[in-house]
Amino acid sequence: MLCEGRMSSANDGKLGDISVKTEILDAVESKSLKSKVPHFEIGDIVEVHCRIKEGDKERTQVFSGTVIARKGRGINENFTVRRMVGNEGVERIFPLHSPNVLDIKPIRSGKTRRAKLYYLRDRTGKAVRLAQRHSDHTISR
Repeated sequence: MLCEGRMSSANDGKLGDISVKTEILDAVESKSLKSKVPHFEIGDIVEVHCRIKEGDKERTQVFSGTVIARKGRGINENFTVRRMVGNEGVERIFPLHSPNVLDIKPIRSGKTRRAKLYYLRDRTGKAVRLAQRHSDHTISR
């Protein structure tokens, strides 16, 4: 019983400090979060509109592809979009709450059973395509 008492009293202080730090960080981060983030899932085909700065000029570039991963939480949340250009696969990782990501438009929803679609990296041609899942959050073209 003495061991349990000493361990719990030592851990109580550390766990309390961690929860206070987490609450403070969440409060500070919540000011930088985007208020409206569109709903999209793994396997969806999305168009990501990014702000590109070249010298003193600014333009918007659209990157469209399949969402193969989503990681993190809060301000640190990222998603990975993959598309084929010619015969090369191109992947970009976008921070979800970045001011340089202007808009995310889900175009088509794909049927998946996994949280990460890294197996698509090994596939080429029509094998890369996912079966379509009819969903309310995507635009049908």
